Amino acid sequence: MRNSMSSGSIEQARRLAAIEALVCRDVGRKTADLIAANPGGLADAARDLARATSVGLITGFFVPRGDVAAPETDGPVGTALLAAALAACGLAVRIATDAPCAEAVRAAVAASGGGVATDEGAVEDRAGLDKLLGGWQAMKLSHVIAIERCGRSADGKPRNMRGVDVSAWTAPLDDLFLGGPWRKLAVGDGGNEIGMGRLPAGLIARTVPNGAEIACVTSCDHLTVAGVSNWGAYGLMAALTVLRPDWAATIAKFLTAERDLAVTRAVVDKAGAVDGVTALREPTVDGFGPDVHGALVDELGRIAWGQAAD
Repeated sequence: MRNSMSSGSIEQARRLAAIEALVCRDVGRKTADLIAANPGGLADAARDLARATSVGLITGFFVPRGDVAAPETDGPVGTALLAAALAACGLAVRIATDAPCAEAVRAAVAASGGGVATDEGAVEDRAGLDKLLGGWQAMKLSHVIAIERCGRSADGKPRNMRGVDVSAWTAPLDDLFLGGPWRKLAVGDGGNEIGMGRLPAGLIARTVPNGAEIACVTSCDHLTVAGVSNWGAYGLMAALTVLRPDWAATIAKFLTAERDLAVTRAVVDKAGAVDGVTALREPTVDGFGPDVHGALVDELGRIAWGQAAD
């Protein structure tokens, strides 16, 4: 019986699977069950995104811990580089965040090359959020992507991985994510981010100091469960180079270890961002330094261009 897949389709599927295997893996957070429950999520999201004409992105996760009160490095970095790449490919692109994370997002956008507008919402400003939603609806966005954005749990409160209610630093951008007919994509790495409602809440149950349930209830059309959320953004970039050869050369300019480190340094130096795991103000993400992130980005590039896929 003849194989219905062409050699080109087989090679494409092989590269997408290799990209997902690299990006969507447990890095010590006990997320293997989440990843296993979402097979093919990154590839499906990339296939959907490959048809986009205009994209809104939502990011920003604030870290209030002891003497530390700052946005984290995971999220704005990957979001800005993905946004810059999509804009360079000719798409209309915007990023939304809230006031506590706005400086970090703007620093990331500037370091990524600029040219992408950032919409900022106050934490408690329903009228402002409604106005922002109206603007996004008027743009007729085809896709909205949430990347490392804390979302509502079952009790309506956004909670960090320690079970702490972070409502005081988190605008309800779930409503922006859900508020239009656009395709809804999400990237997360722990279970409390927008989009994780696509998975059974029981998989996300955690033992946190105050016993709170952290699972986000906001769902999406396609979910990427990454080891680190920035990696999910880079995985989408790599997958798009496979699916859209006409975009490949442009995306390649943004999918580099040098860019990743430069943008990470910018959000730390210019906006005081911190590592979300260590709470230290240094150019690391989720406890990993540039040696780890840079090696991953380099490997994604090799896979995307067919130089490795194992």
